[in-house]
Amino acid sequence: MEGRIQNGLAGLRVLSLESRRAGEMAKLIASYGGEPMVAPAMQEVPLESNTKALEFVRLLVAGGFDMVIFLTGVGTRALAKVAETEIPREQFAAALGRVAVVARGPKPVAALKELGVAVTLAVPEPHTWRDLLRALDEGTASLPVSGRRVAVQEYGAANPELLEGLAARGAEVTRVPVYEWALPDDTQPLVAAAEAIARHEIDVALFTTSLQIVHLLQIAAEANIEESVRRGLWRIVIGSIGPVTSDVLREQGLAVDFEPPHPKMGFLVSEAAQRAPELLRKKRGG
Repeated sequence: MEGRIQNGLAGLRVLSLESRRAGEMAKLIASYGGEPMVAPAMQEVPLESNTKALEFVRLLVAGGFDMVIFLTGVGTRALAKVAETEIPREQFAAALGRVAVVARGPKPVAALKELGVAVTLAVPEPHTWRDLLRALDEGTASLPVSGRRVAVQEYGAANPELLEGLAARGAEVTRVPVYEWALPDDTQPLVAAAEAIARHEIDVALFTTSLQIVHLLQIAAEANIEESVRRGLWRIVIGSIGPVTSDVLREQGLAVDFEPPHPKMGFLVSEAAQRAPELLRKKRGG
């Protein structure tokens, strides 16, 4: 059994989008007999380069908004970190306390609670942008949108349908993109990975953070091959490091085939070695 696991990735082409630990990931895949393709999908960026987020903080403190919509927990926490480079944390929380605060689901609610900020409106399940707009429509008497200055916290990709829906309801909308990670300066390896998926040249894809799939699909869209990449991903065994990453993969319409028992790279690759060959046979019907 141990021998089968040790060589469990033999003959399989395994994609990793790991950045900081790309070399380590390649060695792990090769140690189980796999053929690694590593295409870094992200690079860390300094908080002070979040210029639009910093501008939002300054306007918020100055009374420039009537409502702030928080879409993600991780983005809410990242925005708080950005704010702390400009003002004390308590001042940021106090400024939010003076406006209507809308949270799309339990994760931003929890992040706001950590800040000590009360939520005016928590969007009900399943917490989609449609549910958010519906909740605002139902609460329009006490929480009007028309004529209000509304900031929308974003993390990763923008949501044009939500922004258009708010504008159609008369809101003056300001996007607040927040990021701790950006695309790498050299995106060619990521483009090559997307093309390999589209050509059905990858057998297993391992995701260690949710932004990897966001950036992969963003690059695919820019190369006009997003649909081919999505079709290719359905033929691939997809491994996710843990629930947060799995949630985003599913939000993107992709199936998660396995998670490791512990959210660590070594466990992820080991789990792939144990399960990928059989999962791949089932997925490809043979």
